[in-house]
Amino acid sequence: MKDLEYLQQSTAVKNRFERLKKRPVALEVKNLSKRFQSPKGEVTALNNINFKAYRREFVCVIGPSGCGKSTFVRTLAGLEQASEGSILVNGSEVTGPGSDRGMVFQGYTLFPWLSVKQNVMFGLRRAGHSKAQAEEQAMQWIDLVGLSKFAENYPSQLSGGMKQRVAIARALANQPKILLMDEPFGALDPQTRAKMQSHLMEIWQNIDITIVFITHDLDEAVYLADRILVLKAHPGEVQEVIEVAVPQPRNAGHLHSQEFLACKRRLEALVHPDDETEMNKDHLNMVRMVHVHDDVPSVF
Repeated sequence: MKDLEYLQQSTAVKNRFERLKKRPVALEVKNLSKRFQSPKGEVTALNNINFKAYRREFVCVIGPSGCGKSTFVRTLAGLEQASEGSILVNGSEVTGPGSDRGMVFQGYTLFPWLSVKQNVMFGLRRAGHSKAQAEEQAMQWIDLVGLSKFAENYPSQLSGGMKQRVAIARALANQPKILLMDEPFGALDPQTRAKMQSHLMEIWQNIDITIVFITHDLDEAVYLADRILVLKAHPGEVQEVIEVAVPQPRNAGHLHSQEFLACKRRLEALVHPDDETEMNKDHLNMVRMVHVHDDVPSVF
């Protein structure tokens, strides 16, 4: 509770959120529920979610495994239909996929037979741009993600981080108002992941876009987000919305700040409240899998 009180009383939090509330609402989720049919009957994945994201805000969504994070972002993208409720982007209701939303998945989802430039041009060509227009715009986005030298390369010739940068450029090329990201850095090694986080922050600070970023990594959520939407599982419901007190722009030096650590501890208390209890149970239930008379020292 001490961390919660600290975050609520933070002047930085209050000032930033007051500034956010003066911006237009970019994304509004109203009474959103999502149910699936399973062999055992109906399953509620998401239940009565209400949330607003403001223009140029960076929102992270986090929660325990099975809380419906991916279902939530896919529903925002229009890839899944809500069972109840509505989603509004700049006041217009979402009824399916649209150019007002870009999507980046954990897998790179690039066309392996197309070059970097052709992958980024793909959506532009589908939207009716001429080849020359699409190529010019694609190169601008490729330059923004730092891959101009690799524009003619194919996905098989790129590292994991480079592939994900291409995916981001492709999602941004149609100039969406909302960028939806479903654990986009989850498959990357820690060093590449840290670089991609910093690169994404630079991109976000330089273009007019609102980002909704799904992650299971607490440090990542605190490092990136203005606010964090915490879901609880079974069914997925809004547990808490945390305004991150760490000042923007951020760098590695903030990872050990009082604000960062307080926010992370609060997330741990919400997302993993029973970890210590479960760990103790698992320890007590461990079975000795070696011969009782061997020379391996016992920890029991």
